Amino acid sequence: MQDVDAVRGELLARVEAADLDGLERLRVAELGKKGRITALMKDLAGLDPDARRLRGAALNALKEEVANALERRRTALADAAIDARLDGERVDLSLPVRPERPGRIHPISQTIDEVVAIFGEMGFAFAEGPDIEDDWTNFGALNIPPEHPARQEMDTFYLPGERDGRRLVLRTHTSPVQVRTMLNQQPPIRIIAPGRTYRSDYDATHSPMFHQVEGLVIDRDLHMGHLKGCLSDFLRAYFAAEDLPVRFRPSYFPFTEPSAEVDIGCAREGGTLRIGPGRDWLEILGCGMVNPVVLQNCGIDPSQWQGFAFGMGLERIGMLKYGIPDLRTFFESDLRWLRHYGFAALDQPSLVTGL
Repeated sequence: MQDVDAVRGELLARVEAADLDGLERLRVAELGKKGRITALMKDLAGLDPDARRLRGAALNALKEEVANALERRRTALADAAIDARLDGERVDLSLPVRPERPGRIHPISQTIDEVVAIFGEMGFAFAEGPDIEDDWTNFGALNIPPEHPARQEMDTFYLPGERDGRRLVLRTHTSPVQVRTMLNQQPPIRIIAPGRTYRSDYDATHSPMFHQVEGLVIDRDLHMGHLKGCLSDFLRAYFAAEDLPVRFRPSYFPFTEPSAEVDIGCAREGGTLRIGPGRDWLEILGCGMVNPVVLQNCGIDPSQWQGFAFGMGLERIGMLKYGIPDLRTFFESDLRWLRHYGFAALDQPSLVTGL
C-alpha cells in the first residue's frame, strides 16, 4: 500500500501546482483510460481476494480524492481569474453615456391611430375580424356576383379547405367586418374597421398585403347628405385643411346604391403635389348608401333601416399626407426609411391628446 500513498502524495502536489490547462492534462494522464491509476487497477486481477479487496478500496479512494482535488483547484483558479479581472477593470464614470437611437412609430401605425382618433370623436366604435374569411362573407353577402373580376383566382388569394362548404379566402377588404357586425349586432350601428387585406398585385402603388379602413353606419332616415358631411369632415381633419375641396362623383359598387368616388382638391406645381385648394382633383376613396340586398343578406329590414359605408387604403392616405413615394417601402423593414418617415412616441394621437 506504500506505492498508493506515494502516488497520492505526488498527484496532490502536482494538482496544487498546475494551472487550468495543466489540470486537464493531469486529469487525462492520471484518471483517463490509459492513466496511471487505471493501470494500477488493472493489476488487481493478479492478487488474492483479500489483497485485491483492500488494494481496490484504496485505489478507488485515491481516484475519488484526486478527482475532488482537481475540481477544487479548477474552481479556485477560475475564481482567482475573475477576481483579477475585476481588480484590473475600472469604469470611467466621466465618460459620456453611449448614444442610443430612440424608437420610431411606423407610418402605418401612425395613420391608423390618426384615423381612429378622428372617427372616434365622431362616435364610431372600433371593430375587427379575422384575416381568413369564407367567400360568402367576403363576396356573396356583399352582393358581389360569382362572375365579378374580384372573385377570380388571378386577383384573390384562395386557401385550401372549406368552411360550411364555402371556399376560404384571404380577405380582399375589411367589408367582412361590416357583415359580421350586422349579423351579430342590432341597429343602430356606427363602426370603423381598420385592418390588413390581401390582393394579388404588386407595384409602386400596390402590395399583396396592405391596410384598409372601412366605415359603416346603420340608422333610420339616413341619406347621402349624412355620408357627404361625415367624409368631408374626416378628410379636412386628417389633412389638416379646413378649406379642402371635396367632390363626390357617381360610381358603381355592388354593395352600395347609389355609389360615389370621392376626390379631394390638389395642386401640382414644380413636380410636387400639394393637398388643398387647386386646379386638380385626386381620387381618395369610395363610398355609397348600403345596398338593400346587403342589408337583407345580413338580416336587417331595409324598409326600416338605411345605412352608408365607405372604404379607403391606409397606405394611400399616409403616402399623400407624409410624402412617401413608393408603397412597397412600407414593408421592407429598412431602419433608415423608418428613421426618416417614422414618428416619435409622443406624437401618437389619441382621443385624449387629439391630433
